[in-house]
Amino acid sequence: MKLSYTYYESEDGWFVGHFDDYPDYDTQGRSPEDLETMLNSLYRDMELDKTVPAKRKELELAS
Repeated sequence: MKLSYTYYESEDGWFVGHFDDYPDYDTQGRSPEDLETMLNSLYRDMELDKTVPAKRKELELAS
């Protein structure tokens, strides 16, 4: 499977990117190759979310 992604190099030297189909999920790496490793990991995590039953709770935040 191939997914396209968009990335840029930040001012501090990190490569930040996301899959074009999932623009809300950024990840980063120290090099373009490291970024691709992190994108692969992100995709595996997103696919795992589809197979594991989700649970929902509420958290009361202190003011």
